[in-house]
Amino acid sequence: MSKSSGLGRGLGAILEEVEEAYKQNSGSAEFVKEIDLEEIIVNPFQPRKQFDAESIAELSESIKRHGLLQPVVVIRSNDKFMLIAGERRLRATKLAGISKIKAIVADIDKDRIRELALIENIQRENLNSIELAISLKELIEEHDLTHEELSGIVKKSRSFITNTLRLLQLDEYVKDKLMQNKITHGHAKMLVGLESNEQKKITDSIVGQKLSVRDTEELVAKLKEPVKKAKQTSSAVVRLELVKLMATLNESYGIKTKKTASSITIQFDNQAQIETLLKSLKSS
Repeated sequence: MSKSSGLGRGLGAILEEVEEAYKQNSGSAEFVKEIDLEEIIVNPFQPRKQFDAESIAELSESIKRHGLLQPVVVIRSNDKFMLIAGERRLRATKLAGISKIKAIVADIDKDRIRELALIENIQRENLNSIELAISLKELIEEHDLTHEELSGIVKKSRSFITNTLRLLQLDEYVKDKLMQNKITHGHAKMLVGLESNEQKKITDSIVGQKLSVRDTEELVAKLKEPVKKAKQTSSAVVRLELVKLMATLNESYGIKTKKTASSITIQFDNQAQIETLLKSLKSS
């Protein structure tokens, strides 16, 4: 059986079936309940961590005026109910000062909720880049998937998955700005690989000076230029020293050599040449 067997069907597909059943059984007390908010626990596997306070407040006012038009979806979890869809509605209802909420009680395996939520959010693109990267990482680790296998499951290109996961290498300061939408995914990916202090400095410049992704790319390129030149200088010194070593081996010991970009191959004609060179190295 494939490692990815059973994956790929997000929570949304299952919730569509639940909502259809709700329409057909809207009068069933076993299917829809008025539940005390205190009885509902938030899904601990919810990938989304950031909720816009302004939009929650607007939804709260709408609920006060018109009531909750769409029930949340829960599953039974011991003596309580776990929320699996509708956290914005739940938060807005609490903000409105309402103690109960209409909820669809779905029959879904609790052990699969985390997996389903991850896949659904990835496919719907409603996570910020860091939340998305964390979700991808968790799926890879839990199901021992390659980037290629995960690509087929969540319907994203392999390069997209790889580049998104690289964002987890960023400094926490930069991740926080990305999650707050102070910088974009395009900005962030330019900073991967830089030292932490450089990442912070450029991030502050992006926010403070409202730099475009193109501006950021140019700034990072300038920052890397001295390093690039230093590496080029170092490589030139290495090549020069190799040439000197080749000359010494040939002139002093009669040993032939071949040169590549950063190494030489020594060619011994006989055992005597090896012994002579070893004696010389020991005495030096």
